[in-house]
Amino acid sequence: MLNPRLAGRYAKSLIDLAIERNQLEVIYNDMLLLQAICKSSREFVTLLKSPVVSADKKEAILKALTAGKVSEITTAFNNLLVNKGREAGLPEIITAFIEQYKKYKGVHVVKLTTAAPVGEDVKQLMIAKIQEQTAIKNIELETAVKEELIGGFVLELGDTLVDGSIAYDLNKIKAQFMNNDFIYKIR
Repeated sequence: MLNPRLAGRYAKSLIDLAIERNQLEVIYNDMLLLQAICKSSREFVTLLKSPVVSADKKEAILKALTAGKVSEITTAFNNLLVNKGREAGLPEIITAFIEQYKKYKGVHVVKLTTAAPVGEDVKQLMIAKIQEQTAIKNIELETAVKEELIGGFVLELGDTLVDGSIAYDLNKIKAQFMNNDFIYKIR
């Protein structure tokens, strides 16, 4: 599908319906389950995008995977996507739904990248520091490990990037040496 506008519209419709029926949390959990299925099975996503597989088979496979695990609204939504020929966009719609849900709930996603895995105490300390320094109260911390950082951390919060890594400092020093910032210019 790769049409973020269309995915956003479908996701918005589903959120509005979930809010109207007081089932937002249930639908959110359904979307997390579907996202896990899409991430764990590349074959499933390929099947959804395949023009060779009939809509009836896609609908049957979706029902078999989600039977008893998702709500009636999610099942009806999946059937709607298949009937409209939009099932290929299910992964993008799920992502858009989760983003819109977090925006609706006021949850801010913060990404912490470090050179080595961090413990739960460090995560809680980072969340506390961010809450102390900003007006953000609902924080979801995602962590990643990138050994190229050598040490320190990189923190991404929306459009803000805080780079406190050793690799950043070394690159800055290297640039200063390349520009001869340490040699006095005589003229």
